[in-house]
Amino acid sequence: MYHVSASKLFTLLVIAGLFLGRGASLAVAEPEIPETVETSGVRFLTPETLTRIDTGLKWLSVRQNEDGAFGVRRGYGRNVAVVSLAGMAWLSSGSSPGRGPYGVNIQRATDFVLDSCRSSGFINVPEGQSHGPMYGHGFATLYLAEVYGMSPRKDIREKLEKAVRLIISCQNKEGGWRYENEPNEADVSVTVCQIMALRAARNCGLFVPKDVVDRCIDYAKQCQNDDGGFRYQLVRRSSSQFARSAAGLVALYSAGVYDGPEIGRALAYLERHRPGGMIDPHYYYGHYYAVQAQYQAGGDHWNRWFPRIRDQLLDDQQRDGSWSDLTFSNEYATAMSCIILQIPNNHLPIFKR
Repeated sequence: MYHVSASKLFTLLVIAGLFLGRGASLAVAEPEIPETVETSGVRFLTPETLTRIDTGLKWLSVRQNEDGAFGVRRGYGRNVAVVSLAGMAWLSSGSSPGRGPYGVNIQRATDFVLDSCRSSGFINVPEGQSHGPMYGHGFATLYLAEVYGMSPRKDIREKLEKAVRLIISCQNKEGGWRYENEPNEADVSVTVCQIMALRAARNCGLFVPKDVVDRCIDYAKQCQNDDGGFRYQLVRRSSSQFARSAAGLVALYSAGVYDGPEIGRALAYLERHRPGGMIDPHYYYGHYYAVQAQYQAGGDHWNRWFPRIRDQLLDDQQRDGSWSDLTFSNEYATAMSCIILQIPNNHLPIFKR
């Protein structure tokens, strides 16, 4: 191979410059970097979208009480799931405990969740309205795991470890979880909350037994119907519905199943239920999981799905920055909407690919 010394190379470049003419330069073209799911936020998060997200986050911050909860003593405002989801929405913007525009709000939410931890590990506020205590426990455990990754406080780890042990102890013989903190029944909707919490806990260094995850995978796969969607419970043999099917698919992703016939059939089912109207009573819950599923799937799945749900949510946003939900609360709907819209931010470990 012929070698050119550094001095000769410099001389050749000078001569080349003279031939090119005065003022000309030897420019090297920047290689074109293909867009990935992780970098798609540059295109999908338009200036208007970012402004709308911030109005939603600010609305939540104004609604938050000093103790970290929302609203009055009773109701969904004091539900640990709603508080945790609001915390997740603020974390998704890039703020962290005590830092950033919503650092104080995150700290308040964290203190509320920690104060709601019982000695058994169960995270619950008895006077707060609840659709099922284990929903709240799952979302609260997930939130604590995400916060612990940013603020490794000893008290967070101690209560997080207890919360994780409670989830493990409540897994029923089928491999799933149900409304109450006992290992009796199971449904796919509560199950996804617990396996996501366990995944987040494992991400930040806590131990989660492999057999717990394997049993959850078996349960989720058994809940899948022939059409690719998911039934609510094994015992009911019910038909598929959008929200529970998105939840079932994310349960598999959270358990580490990223390909296979179950994944392909579930994505095909969701494809038949693209965003197009608020017709599902569990609209926000369903799209919270659906957008995660499409983000994990990537490619055309993600490129088709996110702009649709983004535009629909922006159309549905109220003038004060909130989103409306008559079943639970506007705080719940606003937190969910802000999380969905900020998935392209790629800030939280639990949402990363």
